[in-house]
Amino acid sequence: MSISIKPKKTEETESLTNSMELENFLNNKPLYYDVIDYTRMPRVYARVETAFKIPKVIHLIGTNGKGTTGRFLASALLSLGHTVGHYTSPHILRFNERIWLNGSDVSDALLNEAHSVLQTILTQEESDSLSYFEYTTLLAMWIFGDLEYVVLEAGLGGEFDATAVFPKTLTLVTPIDLDHEAFLGNSVEAIATTKLNAVQNAAILAKQKHVVVYEVAKKLENVKIFQADDLLEASDLQKIANISKELALAPYLQENLKLSIAALKYLGLSYSEANFLNARLFGRLSSIAPNILLDVGHNALAAVSILEALKGGQYILVYNSYKDKNYKEILKTLKPIIKHVEILEVNETRIEESHILEAALNALTIEYKRFEQTDDENNYLVFGSFSVAQTFLQMYKNKLD
Repeated sequence: MSISIKPKKTEETESLTNSMELENFLNNKPLYYDVIDYTRMPRVYARVETAFKIPKVIHLIGTNGKGTTGRFLASALLSLGHTVGHYTSPHILRFNERIWLNGSDVSDALLNEAHSVLQTILTQEESDSLSYFEYTTLLAMWIFGDLEYVVLEAGLGGEFDATAVFPKTLTLVTPIDLDHEAFLGNSVEAIATTKLNAVQNAAILAKQKHVVVYEVAKKLENVKIFQADDLLEASDLQKIANISKELALAPYLQENLKLSIAALKYLGLSYSEANFLNARLFGRLSSIAPNILLDVGHNALAAVSILEALKGGQYILVYNSYKDKNYKEILKTLKPIIKHVEILEVNETRIEESHILEAALNALTIEYKRFEQTDDENNYLVFGSFSVAQTFLQMYKNKLD
């Protein structure tokens, strides 16, 4: 007879086991839905809200720029001596990136603790039915309970987003454009209406590409609406110029910085240039190597911003796209700076079929081939969804290793 002797459980092995439990739990939830139940999150949160302590919430809605605007603001609040969390999505390499707590990604231990607590608060039916993003949002808000501020980034839309159920001190509105039309509407006006209906008390609008966004905002009742420039003085504009020069910010990132500073002004908080210099931005024209830029913008508005920032340069575009993105418009926009396209193979069901993407490239007379690896002689722009960024970074890391 053989006897199996189990190794003594250590804190390290227990933490690993708990982490796997949470990972497996989330992996069993679909990341994307063809139909979304917009009543589920409000219904569940209404039943369990007394179990949560909600700090001052600064809600971020819009099409592009939410992540960098949020990180500018969260970093400044931390530098000013406040406790702050930043909730963003999706992640690139590790789930922990979604929940930033006082300057660092959340630890596995705290994630596991939050997961255990939620399992006692929620019924089995609620726990099982909540989407990946809904459950993750509750995880984050439990973790953020003892903080002063939470910078809370909407995932999809505004009015019906899982983040919209919490009381908000302020809403920041980044540029709104066409995106996720299947869920949000087929016009900028419809999308702006859906997003702006999430505003509760006050909102600050970044510079908008479409006048209709301002028109929709004016129709909101019982809320204060500002444009970022309304809250800024000449001294603020000089500080923005100084910070932008120090951090070498592209023009569209300067607009995100401006929105975050307008938020500080609305909140009555004084600041200096130094409060922003430790903001660790990643994912928007991030330099991976001297000749490699990476950007997770994956819609036409992001392409316009990139063209403006890189005008005059020539890049090999490492690219792929989800089926529901307007990749024809994106590629048409970026064509002036593209030497040729190298299609990155991404293992994701939402990615467009190769022959369809190739047909679009042919129609635009853009040369292409399969991506294999980078070299030192060319400049590269890695552009597309978080899945594209994740796939490229994993391949690049393996190359360095």
